[in-house]
Amino acid sequence: MKYISEYRDSAIAKEIIKKIAEEVRPERTYRLMEFCGGHTHVLSRYGLENILPKNVEMIHGPGCPVCVMPIGRIDSAIELAVKHHVILCTYADTMRVPASGGISMMKAKAQGADIRMVYSVSDAYKIAKENPNKEVVFFAIGFETTTPPTAVVLKQAKAENIKNFSVFCNHVLTPAAMKHILNNPNGVKIDGIVGPAHVSTIIGSDPYKELAEKYKKSVVVAGFEPLDMLQAILMLIRQINDGRAEVENEFIRAVKPEGNVKA
Repeated sequence: MKYISEYRDSAIAKEIIKKIAEEVRPERTYRLMEFCGGHTHVLSRYGLENILPKNVEMIHGPGCPVCVMPIGRIDSAIELAVKHHVILCTYADTMRVPASGGISMMKAKAQGADIRMVYSVSDAYKIAKENPNKEVVFFAIGFETTTPPTAVVLKQAKAENIKNFSVFCNHVLTPAAMKHILNNPNGVKIDGIVGPAHVSTIIGSDPYKELAEKYKKSVVVAGFEPLDMLQAILMLIRQINDGRAEVENEFIRAVKPEGNVKA
């Protein structure tokens, strides 16, 4: 396959759905969690949940790093801007996150704090160079996908001896978040996990081995197209039927076991 349209071929999708229907066992329920919000979007956009057998249940995971962000981190960021008068730079999706006392970065900005929405860590670095007399803090957030760009800009700031730029690091590790879900005794029952796509291009598929070995959960790393998702679901069903708990990689066109070593 070379083109995106090939990963959305309805004829192939029907064949995979037919195989799923043939291979699910009617006496059991398959509870599968897609960890990434991108996969949830695929399920919704293409109506995949509506065409899966009734006993294949998709459980929507944390979705994004903002969803697993402790309120205290937002409180601390607002404190930097309000009490310490830094220029706080952040992505748009953190601006409206409610913090303690009903405050948010958006509300703090409206009250006079210098909080700026940026599209990348490079934008924040540019603001620091343009305002040498102000401390500029980048509110770094994201799973492993957005961590390398933060590191690159930090190295650049050090090399250029820029003293007024710093990072409030809130990057989150995906396997750790998964283990937190599995360690929760009152949490949902999960039979298998659809591993994230973009994160896995960075960290690879190997870091999920503990989920299979220690927690006995089947894991399939999947891409973000509808055929990726359906094939991953079929692979998980086959693992569960066989009593296997392994890490498999459906997204072989972009993910290696060792990941992107440089990143």
